[in-house]
Amino acid sequence: MDKEHINTENNEKVESRNFIEMIIDKDLEEGRFDHVQTRFPPEPNGYLHIGHAKSILLNYGLAKEYNGKFNMRFDDTNPTKEKEEFVESILKDIKWLGADWEDRLFFASNYFEQMYEAAVKLIKKGKAYVCDLSPEEIREYRGTLTEPGKDSPYRDRTVEENLELFENMKNGVYKDGEKVLRAKIDMASPNINMRDPIIYRVAHMTHHNTGDKWCIYPMYDFAHPIEDAIEGVTHSICTLEFEDHRPLYDWVVRELEYPNPPRQIEFAKLYVTNVVTGKRYIKQLVEDGIVDGWDDPRLVSIAALRRRGFTPESIKMFVELCGISKSNSSVDYAMLEYCIREDLKAKKPRLMAVLDPIKVIIDNYPEDQVEWFDVVNNVECPELGTRKVPFCKEIYIDRDDFMEEPPKKYFRLFPGNEVRLMNAYFVKCVDYKKDENGKVTEIHVTYDPETRSGSGFTGRKVKGTIHWVSARHGVKSEVRLYENIVDEEKGKLNEDGTLNLNPNSKTVLTDCYVEPNIADVKPEDKFQFVRQGYFCADLKDYTVEHPVFNRIVSLKSSFKLPKK
Repeated sequence: MDKEHINTENNEKVESRNFIEMIIDKDLEEGRFDHVQTRFPPEPNGYLHIGHAKSILLNYGLAKEYNGKFNMRFDDTNPTKEKEEFVESILKDIKWLGADWEDRLFFASNYFEQMYEAAVKLIKKGKAYVCDLSPEEIREYRGTLTEPGKDSPYRDRTVEENLELFENMKNGVYKDGEKVLRAKIDMASPNINMRDPIIYRVAHMTHHNTGDKWCIYPMYDFAHPIEDAIEGVTHSICTLEFEDHRPLYDWVVRELEYPNPPRQIEFAKLYVTNVVTGKRYIKQLVEDGIVDGWDDPRLVSIAALRRRGFTPESIKMFVELCGISKSNSSVDYAMLEYCIREDLKAKKPRLMAVLDPIKVIIDNYPEDQVEWFDVVNNVECPELGTRKVPFCKEIYIDRDDFMEEPPKKYFRLFPGNEVRLMNAYFVKCVDYKKDENGKVTEIHVTYDPETRSGSGFTGRKVKGTIHWVSARHGVKSEVRLYENIVDEEKGKLNEDGTLNLNPNSKTVLTDCYVEPNIADVKPEDKFQFVRQGYFCADLKDYTVEHPVFNRIVSLKSSFKLPKK
C-alpha cells in the first residue's frame, strides 16, 4: 500500500497510516504480539470477486509490511455449498494477484478433530449444551433487539448428559436439525449474537475434503476463531458485518484458553456501483446461459476481470485508491477503468485494427506494390521499439471515418476531402460506390507520393488523420465489445428482485481486420488498438486460426481522480 502523501507546507513526504496499521503498531509496541500473521479465509462456495481482491491485497500487504506471514485458508465448514472447482479457481486467482502464502495453505476441515475437542472442553466447563428446540423455536426464544431472549428448556442439562448427547450427534444417531450444540452465554445480552449461539449442527452430507467422516459440522462463528488461534494468526482482519460478532469471537478464544489469542479487526467492504457480485445472481446468470461462465468478461469476479484484460497491477492501484476505512461507501466502476488505462498506456504496443471495415482503393497506387512502413510501437515507451506495417493499393478503414455528407467540423474522409493515413500518405476521396440498399461498399481515393510519413513534407496540411489496415495482409478477427451487464440507467434490480439486464452488454463483431503484427500474440496479451481502446486476446477462445479480442476499456474516460 502506498503510504506517502505530500505535506504541502514544506513539500516533505509524510507517511500516512490507516487505522489497522495504527492498531498493529500499538499491539507490537505494547508487547501483545511480537510478530504479525494475517490470513485470507474464503469459503469455497463460488468464485472470488473484486471485493475479495481488497481483502487479499490488504492481508498480504500487511504481512509484507511488517515482515510477517500470510496464510491462505479455506473456511470449508459448510459442505452444502462447497466444491473442488471453487477451491481451484480461488487458488489460481490469489496467485495471479501476486499474494504468496508460501507453504501455509490450510483447510479448516483439517481441524475438525480439534474443533470437536474444543466443543467437548466447553461442555465440560459448563459453557455449552445440547438443545432439542427446532430452528423456528430457537428463533422464537432468541427475543428481539428490544426484548431479551428466554432460556431453552434444555439449557440446564448436566455435563454428563450433554457429553453423551454430543457424542451421539457425532456418531450419527440423530437426523439433520434434530439437535444442535449451543454455547451457554447470556440470553439477555443486548447483542443477539451472544444469546446462546449454535456452535454445532447435524448435517449428513459428504464433504469435499473429509468425505463422510463427519456428520456434525461447526458453525462459522465457532470455527473461525479456533482456526485463527491454531494457525498463530495475530490479526484476524474481516469486513464490517462481523463487528457485532467480535464479542463471540473473543468469548470463544478466551473460554478455550488459547495463549496469545488473535485479535479481530473490521474494515469497510469494497462496493462498486452497478456491478453484480452476489453469488446467487451470478449462479443464475450462468445456469440460464446469459453469461458463458463465472469468468464471463462482463462480470467482476477476479477470473472475469483477468479474462477481460485487467492486470494485477491495475487492481492493486484500484484497491489503493479506494483506501482502508471504517465506513462503507461505493466507488464508481469508472475508477477501475481509469486504473487499467493508467497501467497499460505506457506499457503496451499500439496496433491498427478496423472493427467495421469499408474498402478503400487507391486508384493511382501501383497494382502489385507493397511498402513496409517503420512504425513506433508506443511513443510513450520508446523501449518497445518499432514494427513493420505493410501498405498496398487496397486497404480497410472504419466505416465511421467516411461520410457522404459530413456535418461541420467532421475532418475525416468525405468526397473531395484529403486526410492523412496514419504513418503513410495523404489521400483524397474522388469517388465511392453503394449497393442497392444505399450502403457504401467501396471508396476510391488518390494518394500523393510526396506526402509519405517521415519524409519531412510541409507543402500543405490536413486536419484529419485516420487509421487503416492493408486489405491484402490484415488478419480477420473476432472482436467482442462489452458494456455493464446491468442497465445502469434503470438500476441494478427490477421490482420483482431480478436483475435488470442490459441487452447490449455484449456485441460480437466477426468481420474485423487487424494488422499482421499479431502473429506471435498469445492468450491474455494486451495492446491498444489505435483510436479504438485497449484490447486483450481472449484467455479461453483465442487461437492463431481464429483470433478473438476483448475490449478491456475504451480510450477516453470522464473519470477524474478526487483532489487530495
